Amino acid sequence: MVRVEFLGPIQKDPLALEITNLNELAKILQGDDELGEWLKTSAVAVNDTLVSSLECELKDGDKVSLLPPVCGG
Repeated sequence: MVRVEFLGPIQKDPLALEITNLNELAKILQGDDELGEWLKTSAVAVNDTLVSSLECELKDGDKVSLLPPVCGG
């Protein structure tokens, strides 16, 4: 099971999914209209390490975090 967290202003509860890579996660999340814009702009971390490839493999116990852009001062 892979835990998916939505951080910052993304108002979604965490998910627990049986997936093997980020490509599978992207397909699942694209079906959620509320996440559409966030998916275009958010960074993704696997086990607290930023990743850039949707081919990133996932295994049982991994944590995926969607990190939306933020601004601050």
